[in-house]
Amino acid sequence: MNVTGVDTPEFLTLVRQRKRGRLKAYIGSAAGVGKTYRMLQEAHDLRRRGVDVVIGFVEAHGRADTSALIGDLEIAPRRRIEYRGVVLEEMDVTGVIDRHPDVTIVDELAHTNVPGSKHRKRWEDVLELLDAGVNVITAVNVQHLESLNDVVQRTLGVTVRETVPDWVVARADQVVNIDLSAEDLRQRLLEGKIYGPEKISTALENFFTEENLTTLRELALREVASSVDHAREDIVRRELGGPDAPRPTDRIMVAMSSNPPRTAALLRKASRIAGRLNSDWYCVYVQTPEERADRIDAAVQRRLVDNIQLAQAMGAEVVTLAGSDVADAVARFATEKAVSLVIVGKSTRSWWHRLRHGSVVDRLVRATEGLDVLVVSFDERSPANGRTHRGPSDA
Repeated sequence: MNVTGVDTPEFLTLVRQRKRGRLKAYIGSAAGVGKTYRMLQEAHDLRRRGVDVVIGFVEAHGRADTSALIGDLEIAPRRRIEYRGVVLEEMDVTGVIDRHPDVTIVDELAHTNVPGSKHRKRWEDVLELLDAGVNVITAVNVQHLESLNDVVQRTLGVTVRETVPDWVVARADQVVNIDLSAEDLRQRLLEGKIYGPEKISTALENFFTEENLTTLRELALREVASSVDHAREDIVRRELGGPDAPRPTDRIMVAMSSNPPRTAALLRKASRIAGRLNSDWYCVYVQTPEERADRIDAAVQRRLVDNIQLAQAMGAEVVTLAGSDVADAVARFATEKAVSLVIVGKSTRSWWHRLRHGSVVDRLVRATEGLDVLVVSFDERSPANGRTHRGPSDA
């Protein structure tokens, strides 16, 4: 097992540097690569060095090695919530904050909490811990990054329902990849070290194919490599201009219409590009007179609100502009905000409509010097199958 990550000061040094909590994230390609095991090893190491460590939430999923490694580590009491006649357990965020350890271990960052919990998602729990000054070590599988949702569905034929906004992982002070080859991971599965005997055959034939695992491994390595690049840029910036030196960025924006069929995919594409450029990004919607609140169709209005909320969750600054000329409004905004790249989806309007009313894309290209326009076309082919992946994947 190889562990690669950002070449930054060790986590213990970061923990002692500021009041707001520090975040360390372990990224893996799939369940069973050893993320939870590595976090627990680090917890023991930190405790030996005098650090107050508490397990906020770790689920061993019946894996004997993981359960044994918990050992005598302190485990924060969990919150018990009754849901549909069943009592379930979640992390007690308030309890952990009141206990206020130096470091808490929080597994399965993409987990959706039981209804009735303080937050809907576990990553929101982690953000509250960080804001309260509690340092967090967490883990997530690469397929749970929101911007990769379409890539995973298209290449693996798997719909991942539980996701984490990329900006949550991007704000981590350290990102570490737990790397295991597809062959070794499949062998661990065969040996019963990941799932119980009744699930092994199905897993080998579906999600844990060698092709799928190799693809996910490449995605994980690429994600951490991007984090390394960003960390190096920050180091160079601080050395040359001091800690308050501004970060040079290429500002980007995505132009969103009110009811496009593939808005989620467009937003994920923009999020990935912004992440690669280490840039803030805007999501701009131009409300035309035909789409005023008193005139827009109720169903379209609901979808628009959903898309705006998705963009915000992915880290975009959402801006609504009013105007009858979409291209002109977008171009003026790009000039005002020094945007260098605008991302738009491929038009679904008929050629006759474009002939009569012109193309927004063509007008954007002509509207502003120095503005690049990226037109995203989408693969409308259905994925190889419709499998949904929600299980205990972050261990």
